[in-house]
Amino acid sequence: MSQSSNLEQNLEQIAAQLESDSARDRMLALVALRDVPAADAVPLVKKVLYDTNGPIRSMAIFALGIKPTDESYPILIQLLEMDPDYGIRADAAGALGYLEDNRAFEPLVRAFYEDTDWLVRFSAAVALGNLKDIRAHQVLIKALESPEVVVQQGAIAALGEIRDMGALDRILEFAQAEEWLIRLSLANALGNLPSAKSKAALNYLAKDNNWQVVQAAERSLERLAQ
Repeated sequence: MSQSSNLEQNLEQIAAQLESDSARDRMLALVALRDVPAADAVPLVKKVLYDTNGPIRSMAIFALGIKPTDESYPILIQLLEMDPDYGIRADAAGALGYLEDNRAFEPLVRAFYEDTDWLVRFSAAVALGNLKDIRAHQVLIKALESPEVVVQQGAIAALGEIRDMGALDRILEFAQAEEWLIRLSLANALGNLPSAKSKAALNYLAKDNNWQVVQAAERSLERLAQ
């Protein structure tokens, strides 16, 4: 049997599984799409985009982020801006980051400023980092002022991702943060921001009382040394 007829048979099986009454079957079908080319996978992913099962919807949205086609971007934008479920809006923001499509910059900034849920704002901040767009500087600096630790954490990580040297002094203020997850984010981010200040802060974080922070600081020091 040729490779194309093998794929066709496989796609028919997955399509049938996605129609199953069993949530487990539908989830396994989504997992099976991992090795299917984007153009063939996305029409099948769309079958479960509005599934009654939340984790399946989340998986389908994630799949759109890692299987880019011309349809992926508009679908994700619509979910980000229109879906009543904050978890789905957060998933859509995250998937837009995976797409690495710079058209998502403005919608993600809007989501950060206008969405009422912290999880969506967190996902939008992280996604802006994944876009690697320095224009995100202002919104990410604003995110550092968030009362939610997780949003601050996402903003620090994103500032590292966009290699924003202009934010260095501001994020160094978190070197003694009470929350170890913030110190961990900082230790990882500083590995992308080569400077004497970064090195000094990493040497300090390498003596942290949390082993994960220590490991991250040591890895970042190695990266800077290279």
